[in-house]
Amino acid sequence: MEEIGQLSGWTTANTSCPHVDQLGSLSDKLPMVDTPCISCGEQLENWVCLTCYDVLCSRYVNAHMAEHSTEKGHPLALSFSDLSVWCFSCDAYIDAQVVNELRPSFEVTYLKKFGVEAPKRSEGESAAKE
Repeated sequence: MEEIGQLSGWTTANTSCPHVDQLGSLSDKLPMVDTPCISCGEQLENWVCLTCYDVLCSRYVNAHMAEHSTEKGHPLALSFSDLSVWCFSCDAYIDAQVVNELRPSFEVTYLKKFGVEAPKRSEGESAAKE
C-alpha cells in the first residue's frame, strides 16, 4: 500500500543523522540569506554548507553545492529558499527543527530571513501545523 502523498513527491525528513558530528562551529559564521553562490554568482536556490559555511547553488541551478559536498566531504547543507537541511551522505532531508545539533543553524538562518525568532516544534509535532 502506498503512503499518502507518495505520488505527489511528498517526503518526510529524517529526525536523526549520523553526520551531524561534521557541523562547523556556528558562532556568527552563517551568511545572509541573499549571499550569492561563490562559484557562479547565482542568487537563487542557494544553500549554505554547514561544515565550512560556503554558499553554493542547488542541483537545480549549477549543482555547485552537490559538487562541494563530493569534493570536500561536507555532507550537510541548509537551503536559503525553504530552510530545509539536506544530508548528501544520507541522501535525505533532515528535520532541523527537531535535531538538536541542527536547531541553532535553523534558528539563526530563520531570524536572518524573516526578522523574527523561529517557531518551536518538537519531534512529536507535525511539520504541517506550521
